[in-house]
Amino acid sequence: MLNISENSIKDSVHISDFRSNNLLKKSRIKRLSLWLISSLMILLAICLFLPWTQNISAKGYVTTRSPEQRPQAIQSVIAGRLENWYVQEGDFVQKGDTIIFISEIKSEYFDPELLTRTSEQIDAKAQSIESYNQKAIALQNQFYALQEAFNLKQDQTLNKLVQARNKISMDSIDLVADKINLDISKNQLSRTKELYDKGLKTLTELQEKENKVQSASAKVNVQENKLLNQKNEFVNLTIELNAIEKEYADKLAKSQSEQQSALASKLESVAATSKLRNEFSNYNERQKFYYITAPQSGYIIKTLNKGIGEMVKEGTDIATIMPEIYDVAVEIYSKPQDLPLLNINDLVQIRFDGWPAIVISGWPESSTGVFSGRIVAIDKYISANGYYRILVSPNKEKKDWPEKLSIGTGANAFILLNEVPMWYEIWRQLNGFPSDFYNSEKENEKEIKTKAPLKSVK
Repeated sequence: MLNISENSIKDSVHISDFRSNNLLKKSRIKRLSLWLISSLMILLAICLFLPWTQNISAKGYVTTRSPEQRPQAIQSVIAGRLENWYVQEGDFVQKGDTIIFISEIKSEYFDPELLTRTSEQIDAKAQSIESYNQKAIALQNQFYALQEAFNLKQDQTLNKLVQARNKISMDSIDLVADKINLDISKNQLSRTKELYDKGLKTLTELQEKENKVQSASAKVNVQENKLLNQKNEFVNLTIELNAIEKEYADKLAKSQSEQQSALASKLESVAATSKLRNEFSNYNERQKFYYITAPQSGYIIKTLNKGIGEMVKEGTDIATIMPEIYDVAVEIYSKPQDLPLLNINDLVQIRFDGWPAIVISGWPESSTGVFSGRIVAIDKYISANGYYRILVSPNKEKKDWPEKLSIGTGANAFILLNEVPMWYEIWRQLNGFPSDFYNSEKENEKEIKTKAPLKSVK
């Protein structure tokens, strides 16, 4: 209807009342539906052959791989009484800045002149060491003097023994000579007596011979006594030599014993001095612990809920510090059934809490707001939550992670595996097969290729 004429029949004639118009309208609807269904089927068939990246989803949080870069507690090495706080929560401190000052609570360290008095004790012990050293030297000299005196006395006595032995030898010879003279005198007396009896010798001559016999006999007796005296003197000298050896052995042993006692006392003083020096060092180092300082530069994020005047024990956490500089990583947890599919250096796509992102897990190149990483460590033992811990570091080949990432920020990770057609992934999901179930041969080929050059190098 063009509605050209002023006499319109629009209100009196309705097209829907005509059967031909209704048949024509139904035919158009069917054709449109068939066209749409066919297009969708073709599009779905094409999509089934599109590449799909297999992935494993896991949740975790931001951490750091270096233990010294993680939040750490500042502890008190010694027990003490809180005297003054120098920081508040949220303050930035440099390494060595004072966090808190504590005072002493143990009675053995109360003396304010403790270091001075200990130093005086060390000096006194050092002087006693020198005294014992001088005493030991004097006793050593005394020992040498006694040894020389013993040698001289021994040589003197030995010389007397030689002289006595020589005198005994001489007296023995004289005794033999006197005995021979006595025998001669007796023979002369016997012959003179015979001649006297015959009247050939006078009485005077007989008496002279008897007198010679008496004189010779007296000489023999005197010489025997003299020889006996010399032998007795030799025996006395031998006894005296033994007595001298025993006397000086006792004196030398006593001198050596006193020398060893002096050395022992010296060593005791040395040990006592070392102990005092150790105590002095301990006292000196202990005073340094009154000021608890920051072990590294960072932010004070938590302090101990104790006020001025309260006591703290040794090993008590005073505050928690977050290092200023830290290298971020992501700690995620994988199910045990997914662990065999993961390897070091596998790519991971990460979405951080607080950073808007659109994630298409199967097409990582189409995702926005996500960051790339690589697996650097996989635990070999299961965690308490029943999952295996995996560490992911930033992928330096891709864009850098956000600078304002904080330790503990939540993260959703998608560990990327092999690329497969979508129909294969749908079929695998419907059958419940694990990822890469049919790719074990390819992995073995890769292992052989990596090992072959190593063998050839050898």
